[in-house]
Amino acid sequence: MFVSQQLFTCFFFPLVTLIGAGVGAVAAAPAVLTAAGFTSAGIAASSIASSLMSAAAVANGGGIAAGSVVATLQGAGAAGIPLAGQAIVGTVGAVVGAVASMARNWTL
Repeated sequence: MFVSQQLFTCFFFPLVTLIGAGVGAVAAAPAVLTAAGFTSAGIAASSIASSLMSAAAVANGGGIAAGSVVATLQGAGAAGIPLAGQAIVGTVGAVVGAVASMARNWTL
């Protein structure tokens, strides 16, 4: 294998995978929130979101704490994911993509 082919295989493909996974995660996040039941109209009945909300309410004595995971996800579902949230989602997606790309090249 030539040096240029090795550089392409070792650097370019993982970089494209990392960027693609990050962008894909940011693009898919609103659809995933909606599918889970965190909609702009509120939490959908009989959804994963309603189960999470019920469990959080039981754990907190009947209410949902401000800043909790359920409250944050509902806020993102209702108003959209803020820029800082998009950065976090993109970073997590890129890390997952990088790990998947590296795992593809590992031999046991």
